[in-house]
Amino acid sequence: MDISNLWTLQVMMFLLVAAGAILTSKGILKDNAKPVLTDLVLYLFLPCNIINSFRMEFNLEILKKFAVVLGISLAVQFVSYTLSKLLYNHVPKELKRVMQYCTIVSNSGFLGLPIAQGIYGAEGMMYASVFIIPMRVMMWSAGIACFTESPDMKSVVKKLVVHPCIIAVYIGLGLMIFQDPLNQLYGAVLGCNLPLVPELAKVLIGALDKGIRSAGGCTTAMTMVLIGMMFSGMSLRSMIDKNTMFISALRLVVLPAIVLTGCRLVGIDPFLAGVCTIITGMPAGSTSAILAAKYGCDYKFATKCIVISTLLSLVSIPVWAMILG
Repeated sequence: MDISNLWTLQVMMFLLVAAGAILTSKGILKDNAKPVLTDLVLYLFLPCNIINSFRMEFNLEILKKFAVVLGISLAVQFVSYTLSKLLYNHVPKELKRVMQYCTIVSNSGFLGLPIAQGIYGAEGMMYASVFIIPMRVMMWSAGIACFTESPDMKSVVKKLVVHPCIIAVYIGLGLMIFQDPLNQLYGAVLGCNLPLVPELAKVLIGALDKGIRSAGGCTTAMTMVLIGMMFSGMSLRSMIDKNTMFISALRLVVLPAIVLTGCRLVGIDPFLAGVCTIITGMPAGSTSAILAAKYGCDYKFATKCIVISTLLSLVSIPVWAMILG
């Protein structure tokens, strides 16, 4: 990727974050708008963007790459879970739970997918969508267990299969794998002799296609504005301490370095290695503050981890992109 394009992407993201913070501080965007906008991104814009990323010709090579990406992701989750159990035994319990969760769960779904698309295009986002599936399993199992008792497998599977982003992966895979039969069916409908049927099919399919493309195109802007709303009114100086910096370093530097080193040692395709490294190097998961507040942990500390790691990711992401070439 051309370095000027990379910095253009980062500056654009920063400006959108600043816009969200300013609009919130001026009272134009209210605090009660955050959950509404979050649901819009998670249930509409991001799923549409994921579906768009699967618009390419399917072949056996892509299937093999899916398997490689899943394997890397499983290894990342194993390492993250192991580190979460070893690193924080000296930390007070309320902070320990938050730090364990932030080690296991990143913001790869909410922030990582738009960034993967910006750096690696639609193909990169497609592989990133597959990469985050194991992390979502961990988020609803070991991640939740950081704050509560371990949930049963039935509830984990139920949350996974009905998550809108996972459903979007199903749809995208279906459209990509069965594109030839679907094209044949579409051609048969257009050749139908019944009056108005061909024109109606053109209108409906065209409207659906453009609607999905249009909604997916809003993902990055909406995501950055929401992050800006999160930053509004917070004092940066009060957020910086050794624990927030440790989580940031672990998430943004150590884990992606482990992924990149491992990929190069075993000879993983550089494109796949780059996507996996970038997605691994995402900041702490935004759900950590919500769960910490719900289960009586230090939600203010969780918010600090999110804010500091996200701010520092504006520097770490372009650095990793340059290292990856």
